[in-house]
Amino acid sequence: MVPFDKLDQIAQRFEFLEAKLSAGAAPAEIAQLSREYADLKPVVAEIRAYRQALDDLDEAEAMLADPEMRALAEDELPRLKARIPEMERALQLALLPKDAADARPAILEIRPGTGGEEAALFAGDLLRMYQRYAEQQGWRFQILEQQETELGGIKDVVANVQGEGVFARLKYESGVHRVQRVPETEAGGRIHTSAATVAVLPEAEEVDIDIPATDIRIDTMRASGAGGQHVNTTDSAVRITHIPTGIVVTSSEKSQHQNRAIAMQVLRARLYDLERSRADAERAASRKAQVGSGDRSERIRTYNFPQGRMTDHRINLTLYRLDQILQGDLTEVIDALTADDQARKLAEMGA
Repeated sequence: MVPFDKLDQIAQRFEFLEAKLSAGAAPAEIAQLSREYADLKPVVAEIRAYRQALDDLDEAEAMLADPEMRALAEDELPRLKARIPEMERALQLALLPKDAADARPAILEIRPGTGGEEAALFAGDLLRMYQRYAEQQGWRFQILEQQETELGGIKDVVANVQGEGVFARLKYESGVHRVQRVPETEAGGRIHTSAATVAVLPEAEEVDIDIPATDIRIDTMRASGAGGQHVNTTDSAVRITHIPTGIVVTSSEKSQHQNRAIAMQVLRARLYDLERSRADAERAASRKAQVGSGDRSERIRTYNFPQGRMTDHRINLTLYRLDQILQGDLTEVIDALTADDQARKLAEMGA
């Protein structure tokens, strides 16, 4: 059952915001009030529709006593009784606490794990999978930093993904991705297991994370391409070390100015993610076991090529269409992870 006192509080808050914005809020308040108003608007629409359905149900039940209206009421009641539980479920989901970072762009980082060159090649497969998924979603996918191996694998890649609801959709991808297949470099045809690590961080703005100049050390160095080729004769590559945490970020594009901007963007995202993780840990010690926790220490998914199978171990989801998934068809997987996360939160709320 949906708590009516909470619905009243939300409706009253929405009406207050509406009146405040109509009356002309102070310039400093407008952005914050407008965001809150926009967040509450769909929730209030759900509340109004739910209450209207309850009123319609009461009216239909009262009509049963009227011989002239009884037939109409008997037709209407089954529809209303079937619809109201669905509306309650939708309203419960709308009332779930929102992750403030869900609407943000994301910083995506992919690195090979165990498995040598095969792990680097798999990291390249994951990069292309996310590029294609972003393209299908109409998002902008920009590679900020990429280092390749001599065989075309990925040593390290950092990308910025811009679009509607990017972090909300990609945040479940953080973790260790395992692949089982016969490597191109394997002459004996044996199946190898290797892994790559994916990190998805909400993009942070300067107002979110203040980084004093005294907290960072900036070093410049010469950039180089795959296998040490294409050596840049100027010291354009930038390495930024965040002294309090020891986090190190590098960028090696052609422009030193661009490299500083990219490295600071990635550093802000990592520090913001660190602060979010600390806050999560303080709120619930069991957070690490939940989907979407961002815990990258455990295997989350296996891609088995001989069986054409992908298994997500967090929700025991197995799909036998690996080719399509690696082509960016991740919608079913991410939808299932989102639904599982919502179910967990509803259970915590006692819904």
